[in-house]
Amino acid sequence: MDIIQELIHNENLASVPEPQLQWLVDQGEVIHLQDGDYLFKKDDPIDHLLVVLEGHFRLYFVQNNEQRLLEDNGKGYVGGLLPYSRLEKANGNAIAVGNTTLLRLHRSQFREMIEKQDKLVEVLVHLMLNRVRNFTKVQQQNEKMISLGKLSAGLAHELNNPASAVVRSATALKKQLGIVPEKLKAVLALQLTPEQVEQVSKVLLGKMNGEPQQRQLSLMEKSTREDELADWLEEHGVENGFEIAEILVEYNFTTQDLDVISTNLSDQNLTSVLDWMSNVLASTRLVTEIAEASERIANLVGSIKEYSHMDGGADKKRVSLKDGLNSTLRILQHKLKSKKLNVQLNLPDDLPEICVYPGELNQVWTNLIDNAIDASPEGGQIHVEAVPDRQYITINIIDNGSGIPEEMTGRIFDPFFTTKDIGKGTGLGLEIVQSIVQQHKGQVKVHSEPGRTEFSVCLPIE
Repeated sequence: MDIIQELIHNENLASVPEPQLQWLVDQGEVIHLQDGDYLFKKDDPIDHLLVVLEGHFRLYFVQNNEQRLLEDNGKGYVGGLLPYSRLEKANGNAIAVGNTTLLRLHRSQFREMIEKQDKLVEVLVHLMLNRVRNFTKVQQQNEKMISLGKLSAGLAHELNNPASAVVRSATALKKQLGIVPEKLKAVLALQLTPEQVEQVSKVLLGKMNGEPQQRQLSLMEKSTREDELADWLEEHGVENGFEIAEILVEYNFTTQDLDVISTNLSDQNLTSVLDWMSNVLASTRLVTEIAEASERIANLVGSIKEYSHMDGGADKKRVSLKDGLNSTLRILQHKLKSKKLNVQLNLPDDLPEICVYPGELNQVWTNLIDNAIDASPEGGQIHVEAVPDRQYITINIIDNGSGIPEEMTGRIFDPFFTTKDIGKGTGLGLEIVQSIVQQHKGQVKVHSEPGRTEFSVCLPIE
């Protein structure tokens, strides 16, 4: 193989004078890889400039213990360590595909190259800038997809619970309504007087329209009340007394209420009336459960819609920070529940609206709150507050986790730097946060010590 001719015809090096290419050949070394050989592995030191002369290799990014194809670099590729690059370790695995030949130059030759091979250095620096832009773009997209995957999994879980409740309650309601004709038939056969009907209806409607908090009982109180009602029903010869008592307790019935109902009814009629009443109350309870579960689904869908601003374009608009923070917390509710975290919100009612890109700003809250959740201990606390200050608003997100080591706080906004375990973070979340905040002419800071980490985002109102 005529290596110098390969370099002359390499489109990436086309503008480099032949003497400088010859210097690259003279100072470099040629290596040969077979199919499946590793050129380097994740976290290996990167010490060489690389030029693919024959064959190709694939670069895989390792994330969440999985390999994802990032690049397929064939003949003519120029990469690896480039002049002025801060790259020290490999971000992924590079594996040869078929027989592959490369020319490589060790970093120890870079000083001479920079001093004497000006055109070669110029081309390589240009390639480095393009590589950084492309790699960062791909990684940011990966970060967004990972965040989307986390949100989707959590939302699926959150939506499944109320959806299952709707199906379960609807099935039970259908069964309950199926026995209504028999219950009603038994009541009509009693031929009650208008006064008796009025007495029963008054008590029933009063309980059905009662405030929900009036029916909230502790487990001990509920058990005691059920026993009292069951004893009363048994004394008056009412069949299925315990089942009826269980329904009556949910609507705050007492033995005094049963005394009122039984005043103008014989024990023989009482069974049919109370059986019908418990059926009505059970149906009402099921309808309430369906309504509450449906409302929860609607709220979640509303949060998703608000979070993503599906009805809006990509332009800036005036939005409520309070709405954005609340919708983000609802979206992340599954993670908060899983760690039993307590969230304290301090958002003034008169918080002014600000002009922002809503979808991007919600990504800031997602990354910061998600990081706070990960950092918090089981049963820990997260505090979110907004503080207006003349033309600015500062949003503080505080957790009581172990904190960020002092030597790392200056680097956490650097691309690909992460304090999380291997496979649990890409190191781009906070870099994206800083980029979005700066795009909004704002500033993000962090102050951390054991037991308290505070991220502060300062944004202009206008």
